[in-house]
Amino acid sequence: IGAGLVSSINRPTGNVTGIAPMFALLGTKNLELLHELAPKATVIGVLANLSNPNAEHQAKDLEAAARILGPKLVVLAGSNEREIDSSFATFAERQIGALVVTADGFLISRRDQIVTLAARYGVPTMYPLSQYVAAGGLMSYGANLSNAFLQTGIYVGRILKGAKPADLPVLQPTKLEFVINLKTAKGLGLTVPPTLLALADEVIE
Repeated sequence: IGAGLVSSINRPTGNVTGIAPMFALLGTKNLELLHELAPKATVIGVLANLSNPNAEHQAKDLEAAARILGPKLVVLAGSNEREIDSSFATFAERQIGALVVTADGFLISRRDQIVTLAARYGVPTMYPLSQYVAAGGLMSYGANLSNAFLQTGIYVGRILKGAKPADLPVLQPTKLEFVINLKTAKGLGLTVPPTLLALADEVIE
């Protein structure tokens, strides 16, 4: 809606429909989970591709959560590989004790770089998708991409059979998943509280 592609979720009206992963609405939960695992982090970095218009919406959601939970947020540029490297290099100077990676196509394509840097700098990091955790990241909370792709395929089939995109509501994820990598937590010297383990949909050991 913010990008002007559709007029509403339930009734797109234009010739566009699809799947809305709700990334901009998950900031509070992401920050809560990260804060529970790294409560001593008073400054939390937010890695974002600032060339993506959706980055602003995600940052605002995180800022609203930070006002409740207390930590200071620092937005870090991640629009290209060099910016990602440079942003991590400022962690000590900025006293960043934890990190949230925002949802973005470019950033997930650089997940190996980001996960490696998070380990190198010893920073507990929350990711938007489980693909980061499978690559060695600490933990993620967000949409199940496999389920989203399945929903997309169903819509494509309906459109090919003659359905109008304007008549198909924009779908939102039916499944959100919380994934933790215990091996990564151990490498960071973190003990995952039983309360977090109880919430996890998947635990990687």
